[in-house]
Amino acid sequence: MYYLNEPTLPSTENYAQREAHASNLELKTVSINPDDTYTVQQAINAFGFGWFHVKLSLLVGLCWMADSMEMAILSIIGPALFCEWNVTKFQQASVTTIVFLGMMISSTFWTQLSNRYGRKSALTLFGVLLVLYSILSSVAPSYAWLLTLRGLVGFTIGCVPQSVTLYAEFLPTKHKGKCVVLMDCFWALGACFEVVLALVIYPYFGWRGLLGLSATPLLIFTLLSPWLSESARYHSNNGRNDKALKVLEQIAQNNKRHMLIGRLIADQEPNSTESFRSLLSPSLYRTTLLLWFIWLASAFCYYGLVLVTTELLVARNKERYPNECVTFMTSDFMDLLWITLSEFPGILLTIKVIKLFGKRKTIVLQYLVLVFCTFVLTTVSSRFSTSVTLFIARGAISGIFQAIYVYTPEIYPAALRSIGVSGCSVLARLGAMLTPFVAQVLMETSRVQAVSIYGFVGFLAAIACAFLPRESVGYH
Repeated sequence: MYYLNEPTLPSTENYAQREAHASNLELKTVSINPDDTYTVQQAINAFGFGWFHVKLSLLVGLCWMADSMEMAILSIIGPALFCEWNVTKFQQASVTTIVFLGMMISSTFWTQLSNRYGRKSALTLFGVLLVLYSILSSVAPSYAWLLTLRGLVGFTIGCVPQSVTLYAEFLPTKHKGKCVVLMDCFWALGACFEVVLALVIYPYFGWRGLLGLSATPLLIFTLLSPWLSESARYHSNNGRNDKALKVLEQIAQNNKRHMLIGRLIADQEPNSTESFRSLLSPSLYRTTLLLWFIWLASAFCYYGLVLVTTELLVARNKERYPNECVTFMTSDFMDLLWITLSEFPGILLTIKVIKLFGKRKTIVLQYLVLVFCTFVLTTVSSRFSTSVTLFIARGAISGIFQAIYVYTPEIYPAALRSIGVSGCSVLARLGAMLTPFVAQVLMETSRVQAVSIYGFVGFLAAIACAFLPRESVGYH
C-alpha cells in the first residue's frame, strides 16, 4: 500500500508552497530564467496538470493496484493452503512474511537499476517478472515451491516505489500533495478489486485461479509500458538533454501548452552524501526513533487487521461445519468487500480532519479509534457487530497511513527527506513481516490475546505521536 514505499510524492507543505509560489512568479512573467535557461521542474510547473498527467496517473495507478492486490491475496490463500497441503499456521504466516522480506532486500537493487537504466526500463522488467512469478505461483506443485515463488514476487514488488519516483518527477510542484491522495485511492481500489475478483473466481477456480488472474492489472501495465514516457529529469541529469526536450515537448503538446524558450539545464539535486547516521543526529534522533516506531506500528496494525479479518471469517465457518475443511463462502467475500471499502471514507475523512486539527493530532485520534475497535473485537461475537467494528478499524488505520505518509517528509530537512522516509519504510516492512505471527499463529490459540496486542501497539503509537514535533495545520 502506499504502504511501505520510498518517499517521492509527498513534500513539506510549506516547502511546496514556497517552491510553487516562486515558480509561478517566475514562469507567469517570462516562462524562462533571466539568463534564458530553465530546468525540467520549471517546465513541468509551467505546463500544469493536464491530459499527459491523467494518462500517467492511470498507468502508475495500475502498479499501485497490483501491489495492493498482491498484499490482499495473502489473507485469502492462507486457509486454502491448509485445506490443500495441510500446512500449519506458522507456515501460512511464513508465506506472508517472505513477501515483505523480498520487498525489503530488493529496494536498493531496484533503485540502483532505475538510476542506471531509467525508471521506465526498471518498471517494464518489474511488470514482466511479476506477471511471470504470479502465474508460476498459481501452479506451484508444493508448499516449498510456493514459498520460493512468493519470495520472488516480494522481491519484484520492491520496484513499485520506482513508479512513484517516475510519477513525482512529472508532477507540477503544487499538485504533488494532492496526487498522494490519488495514489492512496488506487491502493484502496486494488484491495477492493481483489475481493471482487475472489468473489467471482474463488468458488470455481480456487486459490490457484485467483493467484493467476490477480496479475491482470500488471499484465495491462506491461502491455502499455511502451507508451510510458521516461523521466525528463532522469534524461537531463544524465546529460541527454535532447531526449529530455522531446519528453517535455510531449507534455506540452498533451497539455495544450506552449513549449518554453531557452536552454534546458539540469535540476539542482539534493545532497546525496547524507546517511542514515544523519537521522540520529542530536537534533533529530528523538523524532526519528518516534517515527520509526509509528511506521512499524502502522504496518503491523494495517496488515494485522487484514489477516485478522480473514481469520475471524474462517473461524465462523469452522464453527458451523466442524467436520469439514472450509475456507471462504460467498457471504464471507461480501463481508470482506464491505470492510475493505472502508479505506475510501478513511482516506477522505482523514483529509478533512487534517484541515481542522493538523496531521499529528489526527494520527493520535485515529489510533485511539483503532484501540477502541480492538477492545470491542475482544467482546463481540455476532457477524454484524464484528463487521462494523472491522469496518471502522480498517478505515482508521488506512487514514493513519495517509497522514504519516504526508507528515514524515514534512518534518525532515530537505536534504534528508528521501532517506528519512526510506528509513521509516524499512521499519514498516519489518512490522508487516512480524504481524502474521500474531494475526495467524497466535490467533489460533487465543483471539483475545492476538487482538489485544494490536490494541496495545496502537496505544503506544498514539503516545509516540503525541510527542512528535508540531506541524502546520491544514492539508494542501
